[in-house]
Amino acid sequence: MSEIFPLLLHTLIAVALIGALLLAAWWLGDKQTNRNKDLSYESGVIPSGSARLPLHVPFYLIAIFFIIFDVETAFILTWAVAWEQLGLAGLLHITFFIVALLIGLAWLWIKGGLEWGPSAAKRKWTKAP
Repeated sequence: MSEIFPLLLHTLIAVALIGALLLAAWWLGDKQTNRNKDLSYESGVIPSGSARLPLHVPFYLIAIFFIIFDVETAFILTWAVAWEQLGLAGLLHITFFIVALLIGLAWLWIKGGLEWGPSAAKRKWTKAP
């Protein structure tokens, strides 16, 4: 119990502080409302039009590539730091991991998933039907 007591105390203090701040914000906050208060506000500009703008597929591809390569980098760097402790087994695991990612990248390349943007549009229009 003595080991978990500081964690329980910290959790209790955090919950009490959050509750006190929410109560203070409610009590001290302005209770009046009007039409202008309900408007969205972004950098001092009152919005006009719909915020539902379609994003093109390449935007999502870039986001997914970033996440994949970011996670890959984190795993490889973690493996590199623990290289001496992991030995041959670690080398085999990271090699399998990198090969699996390269196979996925090759499959994506073959399927044409990397062909987008202005150069892909030019190729599409220059191909004979």
